[in-house]
Amino acid sequence: MKINLIKTAIIAVGVSITSLSCSDDFVDTKFYQDVEQAPLKSLTEVESFERGMYTSMRASTYYGRDYGLYAEVRSDEMYSNGYAGYYNTVYNYTMTSADAYARDTYSQIYTAVGKANILINTDVNGIEGNASQKDAVRYHIGQAYALRAMFFFDLLKLYGQKYAGGNLGIVTPLKYDPKAKQARGTVAENEAQIEADFIKGLNMMQTYDISTTDPTFLGVNAVKALMSRFYLYKKDYAKVRSLVSEIADSYQVIPAASYKGSWSSTKQNNSIFELAVGVPGSNGTDSWGYMQNYNGYGNVVMDPSLYNSYSNNDVRKSIIEETDGEYYIYKYPNLEGTDNIKIVRIEEVLLNGVEAELNGGSLTTALDYYNRVITNRGLTAATTVNMSILKQERAKELVGEGLRLWDLFRWGDPVPRPAGVSTNIQLNAFPIPRAETDIAGTLIVSNPGYDN
Repeated sequence: MKINLIKTAIIAVGVSITSLSCSDDFVDTKFYQDVEQAPLKSLTEVESFERGMYTSMRASTYYGRDYGLYAEVRSDEMYSNGYAGYYNTVYNYTMTSADAYARDTYSQIYTAVGKANILINTDVNGIEGNASQKDAVRYHIGQAYALRAMFFFDLLKLYGQKYAGGNLGIVTPLKYDPKAKQARGTVAENEAQIEADFIKGLNMMQTYDISTTDPTFLGVNAVKALMSRFYLYKKDYAKVRSLVSEIADSYQVIPAASYKGSWSSTKQNNSIFELAVGVPGSNGTDSWGYMQNYNGYGNVVMDPSLYNSYSNNDVRKSIIEETDGEYYIYKYPNLEGTDNIKIVRIEEVLLNGVEAELNGGSLTTALDYYNRVITNRGLTAATTVNMSILKQERAKELVGEGLRLWDLFRWGDPVPRPAGVSTNIQLNAFPIPRAETDIAGTLIVSNPGYDN
């Protein structure tokens, strides 16, 4: 794949980008600016470039819509009803290597990787400014490491073969080199790189800490929360327990009275990391909420069995509506797509902690974390919790947030497929886009099971 970057002397806030095509190293992306890419020279440029990573993340082909919904329509808690033609190939396992979903999400995430790599490889000695400004740059480089870990993790889950009968992962480019060619690593190699990036990023951010409580700005606690998600995926429960214990008391579970309104509000006390959207960053009809709302496309809906599992006094029912015999969830209620995108909430982190404590930790701590969630949903405190209860609670609390498929995979639980579709396990991994594998001299091999 290949990266091709153009920028102005001072990059515009948000860094408007458009993805073109993959070539012979990792991403061919063009910044519609004026001058050829040069080294970043100031804290202002570094901060603007960092905001460009957030812009890439909130695109409709990544966190703005598609990435999270892939994990919902293939899960046991939601499905695609086929309205407006969205997600049919994903839901029905009929993708090919030319599929637009596989191609566009791949390209978009590697665009974000490319931006992270430019920040990571910035020469701090070449930055204009005083020592304090250079330390701030080091902090932002730490953020780029942590975000690159997140990007690689997201790519690995979607395109890696961990749950598809193989051991190949993804390409993990670590710097901008337009002539480089790189093959896919193994799943184990990818996981090691992700862990190394998270640790490097966290250490740098802690060393050069810029104190902030703004969840739209990646902070130290947000990195720890994302790491707890990664280590849960790896079943490294001891590290999950440690990370959760460090941040569990720093945030408040949204109380029942505020629950419904919290989804259309920004920077709530339960939010650890969210992407700022608003009118300037809105995806409109291409937004996450538009896919789930009845008055939008209403394409991704809740499974009736999950809806029926909620108690009548569970406040989470207040954001679910039955219309024409289907259940629509309104976690992103604004049809214009202006709602901030919730990347990680304390509720998820606490449930990560419950699972980790149930696997080699303290039942007392597991019950404490569990009750912090359910007692703020209008329910009575429990006297016990186990894995079966935890699995159901994750579904009820995190439905529609793009986590369920990965939960089912790591638990080894059945992943439902529509009647009559292929049962080939290789299709658990998305196809590597043909735009990658058709390039002359490429080292990237396809995922099997496609184009047969």
